[in-house]
Amino acid sequence: MHVTGPAALVARLRAAGCVFAEDEARLLAGTAATPAALEELTTRRVAGEPLEHLLGTVEFAGLPVAVGPGVFVPRQRTAALAARAVAAARAVPGRRPVAVELCCGCGAVGLALATAVELAELHAADVDPAALPWARRNLGPIGGVVHGGDLYDALPGQLRGRVDVLVANAPYVPTGALGLLPPEARLHEPRTALDGGDDGLDVHRRIAAGAPAWLAPGGLLLVEVGRDQVPVLTAVLARAGLRVRACPPEEDGTTVVTAGRATTPGD
Repeated sequence: MHVTGPAALVARLRAAGCVFAEDEARLLAGTAATPAALEELTTRRVAGEPLEHLLGTVEFAGLPVAVGPGVFVPRQRTAALAARAVAAARAVPGRRPVAVELCCGCGAVGLALATAVELAELHAADVDPAALPWARRNLGPIGGVVHGGDLYDALPGQLRGRVDVLVANAPYVPTGALGLLPPEARLHEPRTALDGGDDGLDVHRRIAAGAPAWLAPGGLLLVEVGRDQVPVLTAVLARAGLRVRACPPEEDGTTVVTAGRATTPGD
C-alpha cells in the first residue's frame, strides 16, 4: 500500500507528470470507496491511464458523461460542435427535428443536443463495439437509439432523407501525426477514433459522399476538423453538392464546418 495521505498522493501524481495533481488527487480520493481502491486507481493513473476512464465520467457541455476503459474521451473543444448542432436543431421550423450522431463514441454530442433541444428522434452510430455500451448508457435514458456499424450502414433505412441534424466528430488526426499524441490517447483510446488517414480526412470524405441521401431538405451536416484541413474539406463537401460554411476557429485551431442540403431541388 503506497498511498498514505493526501500529500503523498499528490506527490506521486506530480512525479508521474500530472499537471493538475491536486485536483486529480481530490477526484481519485472521492471516487475510491476504500484505501485499497484508491491505491489501485492511483497506480493505474501513474501508469498513464486517462483520469476520465478511472473516474468513470467526464463533464462535457456542462453534463456528466459516462466513459470507461477503451472508449474515446470527448474533448472539451468539441463543445463548440455540440453548440452548433443545438443551434441547427433549434432552427428547424415547425416541428421537432430528427438528429443523428455518427462516430458517436460515448455519445457525448448527442447527449448535449438532446438535453438542449426536444428531438423527434435521436440516433447514434459507431463502428467500435467497445463504444456502444457507453453510448447506450448515456443516450438510452433520453430516448436515443444506438446502432453498431460503419457510418450510414449502421442506420435504419427509414432515416434516409429525414435527418435534420447530422453531426460527426469523426477522427481527423493524420496517420503520420498519431505518434505526436499524448500517451493517454495513443495507448488507451481506440485508433479508429483517432486515425483519419493520410491527411486526416478519410472518414470525412465518406461522410460527405453519403450525406445528401440522408439529410432532409434544409438539413445540416456538422463536423469538427483542424483549421489547416478546412480548405480541403470544403472542396470535398462542395463536390458532394452541399453548401459549405466554416465557422470561426477556436483558440486551438479546431474548426466546426457545416454543410447544408438545399431546401428544394432547385436551390
